[in-house]
Amino acid sequence: MPLPTAKAIEALDSAWPEPRKKLPPRATGLDRYKPVIDEILRADLDAPRKQRHTVTRIFHRLVEEHSADVSYGMVRYYVAARKPEILVDSGKAPLEAFVPQTHQPGHEAEVDFGDVTIRLAGELVTCYLFSFRLSYSGKAVHRPVDRTIGVSSAFAIG
Repeated sequence: MPLPTAKAIEALDSAWPEPRKKLPPRATGLDRYKPVIDEILRADLDAPRKQRHTVTRIFHRLVEEHSADVSYGMVRYYVAARKPEILVDSGKAPLEAFVPQTHQPGHEAEVDFGDVTIRLAGELVTCYLFSFRLSYSGKAVHRPVDRTIGVSSAFAIG
């Protein structure tokens, strides 16, 4: 019986296969026109909003001025990916900010009232809906409230 190879021994170490290697990106017909598109997008940074190039106009310029044999979809996907990058490089992109919200248990809640129409004993009745949501857990309580009795009885209901 032959001895196990090093690869077979490695395969027995883990039940999970190794991740696949990423292939290098393939060359496309658009590659030689990417600098042209980038230049158009950079020129549009200083142009008034109504005078900027649309993807359709960029595509037509490539075909007319450079006799490009590319599809509209290729140009559209490239412009959609490249335009935000050019905005960031120029410093004109809006800054992305994220402010995490922190809530202490039992410290904050949101309360709201609203009219709701329900079918009660076969007839439509308009009543208040009391909504209470705890900010920490997200747990919510919704109770219909009779306008004449008030909120305190809302929690006496089931």
